[in-house]
Amino acid sequence: MARILVLGIGNILWADEGFGVRCAEAFAESFRVPPEVQVMDGGTQGLYLLPYVQEADCLIVFDAVDYGLAPGTMKIVEDAEVPRFMGVKKMSLHQTGFQEVIAAAELTGQAPRHLLLIGVQPVELDDFGGSLRPAVKDCIARAVSIAAERIAVWGVHLVPAAGTAELNDGALSLSAYESGRPSAEDACRIGDDRFLARRAGDA
Repeated sequence: MARILVLGIGNILWADEGFGVRCAEAFAESFRVPPEVQVMDGGTQGLYLLPYVQEADCLIVFDAVDYGLAPGTMKIVEDAEVPRFMGVKKMSLHQTGFQEVIAAAELTGQAPRHLLLIGVQPVELDDFGGSLRPAVKDCIARAVSIAAERIAVWGVHLVPAAGTAELNDGALSLSAYESGRPSAEDACRIGDDRFLARRAGDA
């Protein structure tokens, strides 16, 4: 039986950069996965993910990718094309790191036989502490469905679940993250007004 890694990468603190992690969370909540399937929040760990990638026969990656397409557009990339799209327009350091993970796995002769990148063109990144924009959030269910369909092609049957599994601590869940964020009026999202005022006075 193929060993399958379902990996969400990105940074939930930067709005649509969190798409991959949110997809992995939704996948974990949607299915009871058998032992041969591992679901991970890879965050921004870069080369620390290498051992997990080396162990996988098949790898599915959820991520926000700058494809140069209309915001909110989802694009599927497979196998040899995946490294190129992971680094064509780097939006953050995690993409550079994951390119290196794939390259390192190939150099050691332990790369997955099959790669599937499920990516979405971000709408907004420059919003520290922000959540996914609606157009990107709307892609999660479809991304999870595509991943499940591909896993079935690889010979593994997934049993639907009713949100019984949590990939991360509950405080990091999408609903808790969104509900716990202060309003723009209560928390400046472009810098501290007091610091900006002082710097203006110095000038």
